Amino acid sequence: MMQSFYRVRSGDTVDQIAKRWNIPIKTLIAANRLSPPYPLQPGQQLSMPPGVNRYRVQTGDSVYRLSQNFGVPVATIAQVNELEPPYILRVDQLLTIPMGDPYYVVQSGDTLADIANRYHAMTEGQPNPEKIQQVNHLASDKIIEGMHLTIPYAPIEDAGAIAYISNRGGQFDIWLLDLRTEENQQLTMGLGDSFSKPVWSPDSSQIAFVGKDAILYVIYVTSGRLAGIDQLTEGGDFKLAWSPDNSRLAYSARGVIMLYNTTTHEAERIDEPGATNINWFPDGNELLFQALDASGVSQLYRYKLDGAEKRQITHNTLGPLHDVALSPDGLFVLYTSPGASVSLIYTIELASGNVMDIKGGPLAKNYYPTWSPDSSQIAFSSTAFQDRGYFSQLRTVGKQGGDERIWTISNCYSTPVTWSPDGKKIAYLSGCGEQQYANEIWAIDQSHPAPIQLLAGTNIMSLQWSPTAERESMRREYTNETFDVSFQYPAHWQKVRDDRYEGKDGFFQISALSGSEQIDSVCHAIAFQSTLPYGTNPQIQPAGNAYDEACIIYPSSDQRDEMKGQAAYIVKYQTPVTIDGKPYNYFLLWADKEHIHAITSTMLFLP
Repeated sequence: MMQSFYRVRSGDTVDQIAKRWNIPIKTLIAANRLSPPYPLQPGQQLSMPPGVNRYRVQTGDSVYRLSQNFGVPVATIAQVNELEPPYILRVDQLLTIPMGDPYYVVQSGDTLADIANRYHAMTEGQPNPEKIQQVNHLASDKIIEGMHLTIPYAPIEDAGAIAYISNRGGQFDIWLLDLRTEENQQLTMGLGDSFSKPVWSPDSSQIAFVGKDAILYVIYVTSGRLAGIDQLTEGGDFKLAWSPDNSRLAYSARGVIMLYNTTTHEAERIDEPGATNINWFPDGNELLFQALDASGVSQLYRYKLDGAEKRQITHNTLGPLHDVALSPDGLFVLYTSPGASVSLIYTIELASGNVMDIKGGPLAKNYYPTWSPDSSQIAFSSTAFQDRGYFSQLRTVGKQGGDERIWTISNCYSTPVTWSPDGKKIAYLSGCGEQQYANEIWAIDQSHPAPIQLLAGTNIMSLQWSPTAERESMRREYTNETFDVSFQYPAHWQKVRDDRYEGKDGFFQISALSGSEQIDSVCHAIAFQSTLPYGTNPQIQPAGNAYDEACIIYPSSDQRDEMKGQAAYIVKYQTPVTIDGKPYNYFLLWADKEHIHAITSTMLFLP
């Protein structure tokens, strides 16, 4: 994961070099921290972002002429393309033209700090010469003229994690790249497939995916536990959508909509035959989906979960609608049409019904459109330069089609894209070359658009950035031997007393209950106490499994503000615990409703 460098020739300009390899000029400027008017000096070394490094031989071309045009030594072109003297070329032959050397040559007066600053080898916004010293195995920070140094890319910091599908372990599985530590963690063992796509829950506590044999799984990231929850139809619609409160997963199965509660492990069926591309509205009470109308034409519909209303929102007369995605604010929806060979992006403003088309790339092959977290932009991959092999442009565009921009180049026909939690960075795949799969993950920061390579050397099929920067793995373990319980909680919460922890965004507190009543009676009694701590109409949901009897109490909308959104989890001990000589049959956890699911999903009773 090191930068490559081009040595400037006499007469070179930034614009010429960018055009030579089809690099966005702002990207080249950012990669080298150049200042207007961007003067270049012969011998100056430029860090080269990814570009179009393939060339199709034309009549009259020779290796020498290409060497002169691109500023790359004849020997380098010959070596990369395995050409033998006298380097005879064929018309239409496809050549790789290296964009530079995989090292920087130290110049007189250079220091590691200068090099780190010039080529953005940063940590926490500051040059990190120690990183260069480390990767080059230097005994000290002393460098001498002519020395060859490999220069690492700057890490992406404070940006959560990227889940991706790879067969790096021999089989397709879900892996996790922690962007703080740059470590990779394998989350599954032989359960994925080449078509699998990781889908994070909004709080980054769970990942859903469809794996081998079309089985739908959920990974509870904090505990590492995994549950197989359904088996879908091979080759069907595998789009998965988490509810805004992280508790339910919506998907299409057996021709209808399924809503699976990952806390209670209960499933709800909505009879909308043929529904696909299911999305949740931000209020969690309404769905968006694609289905055929009475004439067999693909349309978009919105459906209230109380069954009170179903409304058609498109009047499509063309082909099928793909990649349907509701904007995070619920005000716009995008889709692509009609198919793979021609793929155009459209957006709809739901309030007015206005349909807008996105200009997109030069070949009308636009794929993987994805909303930014603030709903203002769409990132997508656009196939380009097909005459020179497989390349695509990473583009962004405004929600109504304006302000379209090319950010960087991937050497894949198309690449999935994913936004960072802060909406400033976009990750994508590259490294396809002549092979079937990508083998690199890259990211670009819109405020400093120099592409950064995050991972290389392993086949990668898809990826998704965690929705939160502090993903749920940034947690601490809470163990209380008195109550025989252990679980995880957000690491930034502070201890108030042994049984209670609090943060600005939530809390938990534990207790125990005696009594011999059935779980249903206990839950009802707690939910409807005379003081109404959960409001006048709390909801009681079963939360047990084959081994535990449990329930969760969710407050109603009229709960008093001083309760801070308190919900409750009650579970029956398999063996009563004794506290101060008294037996207790039930464990009781209070927590705010936004965190109670993530906490209880990690809970274990001590042996």
